[in-house]
Amino acid sequence: MSKLTYKQAGVDIEEGEKFIRMIAPVVRKTFRPEVMAGIGSFGSLFKLDISRHQNPVLVSGTDGVGTKLKIAFMTGVHNTVGIDLVAMCVNDILTSGAEPLFFLDYFATGKLKAEDSVSVVEGIASGCQMAGASLVGGETAEMPGFYPDGEYDLSGFAVGVVDQDKLIDGSTAEEGDVVIGLPSSGVHSNGFSLVRKVFFDKMKMGVNDRPEGLDCTLAQELLKPTSIYVKPVLELLESVPVKAMAHITGGGIPGNLPRVLPKGLRARVDTSKWPELPVFGLIRKLGNVPEDDMKRTFNMGIGFTIVVKPDFVNKALETFRKKGYDCYNIGIIEKGDSGVIYE
Repeated sequence: MSKLTYKQAGVDIEEGEKFIRMIAPVVRKTFRPEVMAGIGSFGSLFKLDISRHQNPVLVSGTDGVGTKLKIAFMTGVHNTVGIDLVAMCVNDILTSGAEPLFFLDYFATGKLKAEDSVSVVEGIASGCQMAGASLVGGETAEMPGFYPDGEYDLSGFAVGVVDQDKLIDGSTAEEGDVVIGLPSSGVHSNGFSLVRKVFFDKMKMGVNDRPEGLDCTLAQELLKPTSIYVKPVLELLESVPVKAMAHITGGGIPGNLPRVLPKGLRARVDTSKWPELPVFGLIRKLGNVPEDDMKRTFNMGIGFTIVVKPDFVNKALETFRKKGYDCYNIGIIEKGDSGVIYE
């Protein structure tokens, strides 16, 4: 009787061990001093420095990259989606005022290819360094027959900390407060089902096409990593009392900013206050996408919003600009039913 091995069933343990050896030095570069255990343990150890916090609250978040991964599969470029993964998680916990401490990832694929997989982890490590978080662990799952050849899925998990008296939950927002917007790098990691429908299904474009209006190929535009706002925002919090913050992801500004505003308040946003990125104009034009769908699907050029009192607007804008970050005064908070009014 012929013998059947685990490798013949589609799982290559040696390739997995090779992958771990290759990512080890990349991951170690992200370690903060609080990391106690290295790669290979069953659990990651992280000693919270309580001397820096009076009453620490841990803030956690999890997310993925979505169908933006399809662009990575189409192009063979795998070293940017890891940044997206980190950004989607750390930007979320940042809205509470939390400093990201550590990050874990889940990487699942049908057949592990060490070199491609290392590129993904290199992106994750890069994102962690941008956010000041340690990449302390992860799971690599080789699942033959579950994913199409050459494809994989990603999930991420971030944990941060904030003092309880510095926790930002939007409860103090009030009529007359001002909304500051930080620019996005592009589409970020949302709306790619519509993006792919417009460019690839309807227009029959290729990833190397250079549509009129873009200064790069379609692949280069769509693979621009999600901006990580951690360091400039944490610096702002040291000098400006912030009332609310929102990460502008799926649902756009209308789907995210109202989540952090008290009942009876809404935002009035002026779209003329920031430049619309060319990619959004292309999607709207080529797909004949209704304006309401555009605003409720994409970030439209604003990736993160911050609500402050009018007295602190100029200081907030100056703080960002002195550090080389663009920012815009995009609207106000007013009384009304929950939502966003555009003008």
